[in-house]
Amino acid sequence: MRLIVLCTGLALPIAAGAQNRQETLADIRKEVNSLSSEVQSLRSEMIASAGQGGLRISGTTLQRLDLIEAELQRLTNRTEELGHRIGKMADDAANRIGDLEFRLTELEGGDPTAAGAVAPLGGGGAAPSQNAPKTSTPARASAAAQKAVGEQADFDRARAVLDQRDFRTAAGLFTAFTESYPAGALTGEAHYYRGEALAADGDTLGAAKAYLESYSGWPRGERASESLLKLGTSLGDLGQTNDACTTLSQVSMLYPDTPAVAQASTAMQKLQCN
Repeated sequence: MRLIVLCTGLALPIAAGAQNRQETLADIRKEVNSLSSEVQSLRSEMIASAGQGGLRISGTTLQRLDLIEAELQRLTNRTEELGHRIGKMADDAANRIGDLEFRLTELEGGDPTAAGAVAPLGGGGAAPSQNAPKTSTPARASAAAQKAVGEQADFDRARAVLDQRDFRTAAGLFTAFTESYPAGALTGEAHYYRGEALAADGDTLGAAKAYLESYSGWPRGERASESLLKLGTSLGDLGQTNDACTTLSQVSMLYPDTPAVAQASTAMQKLQCN
């Protein structure tokens, strides 16, 4: 009976991984290691019981245990391989972002060599330090709540101005917002809407930089797929066709279940991407 439970449990990490893309490789690795330990424990118990005459073990049972252990080892190796590939993809993405920042700075007439190092992909919204002061007192909790309310109010104010089609003022308000709340919950969206305001005001280059900021800092944010899409179309409008095609092709790979995929495909057709 316990062997059946283990065999069933072996399939759970695979099924759960397919259903929940948020599950990390560390979680999978932990589950595989746990199952491997249980299989080894079961083998030891069976052999000990057999030695005491309390259990007869068939060759088939031991073969099945061997197969389970082999599959667990395969899964362990696979998670290590995936971890390496994901790390490489993150490095490649950071390099692409650095290249795009370099090109956009060149187009702007600035000095590309003056740009700082590219932050790790998804660097926005960093977790607070473990040594950061706690906000357990009522006064501090109230201050934190007021700050959150202020952040939402500032964001809503900028959105209202954007809805009124005062694009230049809206862009300025969103810029001020991102400077006031560089790691806020709404900062990724603020960069996106700053791009929208700049694009509507005719500043395609500024819009491209805003979309890049939104995507690179918040690749899992509310506007991530749209930011990547708009970055690609902005690059196309700037005449950077190769970069535009490369960027647009990433939309379906990174955000396959979003409306941005169809829009990216249409944009690639217009640009005659290969």
